[in-house]
Amino acid sequence: MTLMILFGLLIGVLSSFSGLGGGFLVVPFLIYMEKKTQLAVGTSFLVVMLIAVSAVLAHGRLGNIDYKTGLYLALGGVVGAQIGPFILQNVSDQMFKRIFACLLVGIGVWMFISSRNPV
Repeated sequence: MTLMILFGLLIGVLSSFSGLGGGFLVVPFLIYMEKKTQLAVGTSFLVVMLIAVSAVLAHGRLGNIDYKTGLYLALGGVVGAQIGPFILQNVSDQMFKRIFACLLVGIGVWMFISSRNPV
């Protein structure tokens, strides 16, 4: 339990600092803790939601939120969030790990390249 709380602290700091939500850390951690992929993904959304509410309050106090853009993105995201779990039900744990790893590596490469050549 202490390990989970300490890891949660780290996730909270990294999530509110980077805007990445924390799921990219929570899911691998829960899979490492031998949780089934679908359970890890679902649980990570609870974690992300609670961290996100706290981060919105903190960033809102600092004036760091574009509410219009956020609401537009959320509108599409809410619809997409209803589709994702149905897709996940048909993906094996092994395939999920491969897709997730490729996604993380792809985002990392994109961020590395774009940081050198501003868009």
